[in-house]
Amino acid sequence: MAQSPFRFFVLTFSALIFTTLLPPTLSRTVVSDTTVLDVAGSLSQAHDVISFDPQTLKPLDHQEAAELQLQPQAQLNSSSSVSSLTLQLHPRESLYTSQHKDYKSLVRTRLARDSSRVDSLNTKLQFALQGVNRADLEPMQTEIRPEGLSTPVTSGTSLGSGEYFTRVGVGNPAKQFYMVLDTGSDVNWLQCQPCSDCYQQSDPVFNPTASSTFRQLTCDAPQCSALQVSACRNNKCLYQVSYGDGSYTVGDYVTETVSFGNSGAINTVSLGCGHDNEGLFVAAAGLLGLGGGTLSLPSQVKASSLSYCLVNRDSSASSTLEFNSAAPRDSVIAPLLKNRKLGTFYYVGLTGFSVGGRPLSIPPSLFQMDEAGNGGIIVDSGTAITRLQTAAYNALRDAFKRLAPDLTPAGTFALFDTCYDLSGKTSVRVPTVSFLFSGGKSFPLPAKNYLIPVDNSGTFCFAFAPTSSALSIIGNVQQQGTRVSYDLANNRVGFSPNKC
Repeated sequence: MAQSPFRFFVLTFSALIFTTLLPPTLSRTVVSDTTVLDVAGSLSQAHDVISFDPQTLKPLDHQEAAELQLQPQAQLNSSSSVSSLTLQLHPRESLYTSQHKDYKSLVRTRLARDSSRVDSLNTKLQFALQGVNRADLEPMQTEIRPEGLSTPVTSGTSLGSGEYFTRVGVGNPAKQFYMVLDTGSDVNWLQCQPCSDCYQQSDPVFNPTASSTFRQLTCDAPQCSALQVSACRNNKCLYQVSYGDGSYTVGDYVTETVSFGNSGAINTVSLGCGHDNEGLFVAAAGLLGLGGGTLSLPSQVKASSLSYCLVNRDSSASSTLEFNSAAPRDSVIAPLLKNRKLGTFYYVGLTGFSVGGRPLSIPPSLFQMDEAGNGGIIVDSGTAITRLQTAAYNALRDAFKRLAPDLTPAGTFALFDTCYDLSGKTSVRVPTVSFLFSGGKSFPLPAKNYLIPVDNSGTFCFAFAPTSSALSIIGNVQQQGTRVSYDLANNRVGFSPNKC
């Protein structure tokens, strides 16, 4: 029997009205831009990192070290420009045996360390913005107490203990050491004999008397006056750096030769020779300051560019840290900005985010630095989880939740308020999260850079967090697998995927 045209019209119109009146949460959302999260792969790495034996990682055995010492190297002064230099880069967990019983406890420790890092970066910035000078800092109790040496009581200039390490040679002949990579710090330092108090490191402690190029800096040296915290004893320049987790280093400020594998060596690099060092540095001999200040390694070697690619923190793989190398051609380029009050941090011209291919309605002012130096967003190698001002974070989180209705919620975990139960799944398709930069440029993140496991059973969390501070931070979880290239000569930063 033929259907009445009027009846067909009524049914169609009724269906349209019903669909239109459905609440947004009940209607099927079509997401145009998605990416696949490898759930099984992430959980496998989480399992492996707990049982990983660092003894299986031999980045430079004795034979290789001997060969390096026999190879001719380019010897350059820090006052001259250098050619391309390359170093290997390793994640923190690849250098020592984990003491954690399971992956969940490891993640909690990482996040607690990360919170200390973020607090310290904010305090460092506030010191600069408020014009706090060295004379205003309170003394810190240490076994070495040289006259006039001072630092905040609460180690407010803290920069954390580091998440990625590189291996450099120090002295002549060069001895190889693991050093923390830190773009949020300027002062280079390593533990030195004789030790008043040294923590355990994976390599023998550096012996200055065994090097022919070790030189003590005097109190009137310009490098000494450039230190935030310094003192003078017997015309020797002394330094101290404090960190937010309670770690600190104290000792002589000197110059020494630093070598970069077989790609070259730099003479007269200023660094701290620490005799009293305490805290959670874990395996590393010291720290390479890669910030934008005058005492940082890039500044001292007059590097025109700096780049690194951070491998997954649960991986035993390594990548490279490079100076004066060209950025990959497919890099998404953004403006590299400077804070006139603090030259250390690398600010980037971020304008917003998109989720599932849809730009979010977030005021760009939430990512901009004002004339006084407040606000803005920095790229940091030592912070793990990206921090956003609360209004920006809420908009990002809510958009992701709205476009991922099929994911099973799993409550909260530590600083994460949005987690999902992905147990039993091999992979899932999720909305793509992208950074939006000045000029309309977009950089999409892999799913594993914003949905990370927090246990071995399949709980994954949305890896962003809110902050009450005006300063936002792009952390290393969001940078994993990306070649981040700082064009220091032209004030640009590039992001290129899959370049580790």
